[in-house]
Amino acid sequence: MTATLLAAAGLAHRVDALDWEAIGRDLDTDGHALVPALLDPGECRGLAALHDRPELFRGRVDMARHRFGAGEYQYFADPLPEAVTELRAAFYRHLAPVATDWAARLGGGRVAAFPADLPAYLARCHAAGQTRPTPLLLRYGPGGHNTLHQDLYGREAFPFQVVLGLDRPGVDYTGGEFLLVQQRPRAQSVGEAVALPFGGGLVFPTRERPVRGGRGHHRVAVRHGVSRVRSGLRHTLGLVFHEAQ
Repeated sequence: MTATLLAAAGLAHRVDALDWEAIGRDLDTDGHALVPALLDPGECRGLAALHDRPELFRGRVDMARHRFGAGEYQYFADPLPEAVTELRAAFYRHLAPVATDWAARLGGGRVAAFPADLPAYLARCHAAGQTRPTPLLLRYGPGGHNTLHQDLYGREAFPFQVVLGLDRPGVDYTGGEFLLVQQRPRAQSVGEAVALPFGGGLVFPTRERPVRGGRGHHRVAVRHGVSRVRSGLRHTLGLVFHEAQ
């Protein structure tokens, strides 16, 4: 199945139909929110197969070479596959109001709202000199993993990212849990491992989240990674909303 056929399947409508009130609550309470299956098995296989079409990508990263872990990921080139464009724009529309609220809590004062639609936000990125697309496909084989990190590519950074699982955990691969570590101020870090649902995924913070304390909200830094894959192949689609320099 091609990316064009995927887009024709109404991916944006599926994103719109998610329980966004519950997702917002989970983001506030836990700092991340699970996304139920949006893609059927054929769509997952179609997206994973794009990894073997180098003409679709602007760059490939061998993670071991850069000591980022073990595995590889590729950044899509412009124009993005239609399915990726549709998913990215639909998730952004729903996350932008939450992002503005989080920025206000973290900023402690007047904060410029995030635009309501993705093209307007990308124009902000471009004005900041960030013009390269950042959605990516990741592939891990046995022993593959991703060290804890944050995806920051310049001054402009959207507070959320989305990762979608394209393989069946426990069937197509074992291990490979998505890792989140929150670095609490004046306290020890808290870690969590999440098994990505097949065809669904996770909304998580790019850099930090607000946590209410006795004197208002404070910043909690968040890093993410992937635990070691024990067997099989693990593919994911990463939706980063800000662009790279």
